[in-house]
Amino acid sequence: MRAIGVIPARLASSRLPQKLLLAETGKPLLQYTWEAACQARQLDRVIVATDSEEIAAVVRGFGGECEMTRDDHPSGTDRIAEVVRRHPGGAEIVVNIQGDEPDVNPGHLDEMVQLLAENPSAEMATLCTPITTVEQWGDPSCTKVVRRSDGAALYFSRCPIPYYRDGQPEELLSENSPWQLHLGLYAYRREFLLRLTELPPSPLEKLERLEQLRALEAGAVIQVGEVAHPAAGIDTPDDYARFVARCSDAA
Repeated sequence: MRAIGVIPARLASSRLPQKLLLAETGKPLLQYTWEAACQARQLDRVIVATDSEEIAAVVRGFGGECEMTRDDHPSGTDRIAEVVRRHPGGAEIVVNIQGDEPDVNPGHLDEMVQLLAENPSAEMATLCTPITTVEQWGDPSCTKVVRRSDGAALYFSRCPIPYYRDGQPEELLSENSPWQLHLGLYAYRREFLLRLTELPPSPLEKLERLEQLRALEAGAVIQVGEVAHPAAGIDTPDDYARFVARCSDAA
């Protein structure tokens, strides 16, 4: 089953301008993500999809594959779909990789491809990890997911779900926590990705501001695998400073 990884990359970032091109470590942030994705054994190709000539020049400079896209896409998923539509005889599975996650685990990308291979009824796959702190449990920027007994997603929310009616979360926050943090990585079957991006935003998606709810409302099966640790994304100057420090310590 052929699979490709696509990294949607745009230059604009409200909290950390031009973050994908920051290079205090000696190479651009985006290059770390690309290099990690290229280590995934299940991906035949890794493509950066961008509307920025500046990003494209940098990607080509470090030897990456890049495709230009329109500049009016509302989401990274739509940007990926544009690239996929150009290759009608391409891969069966498309993995969406966030460009601002330089520590992405190649094994996690492989696991999502494997989830789709093992679950033929699933149109999408994604990952979660146990929530073990009250801060994550209550933070609306940390998306939660609840799953069926077979691992398929029941719902995603910015609220702490499931609701703990008879106690306080501290009692249950552990490695066996009933709360799961959703990780922003996705694998799609090619044809479903193209159908999904043709659908309008759904009611629940607009309320929660979570794109994956469009897929659930359309009746899709999203298989959710569990991993021990998430990758750290880079959203703020402090996040990037910590990343630079980690790189310096590892040198």
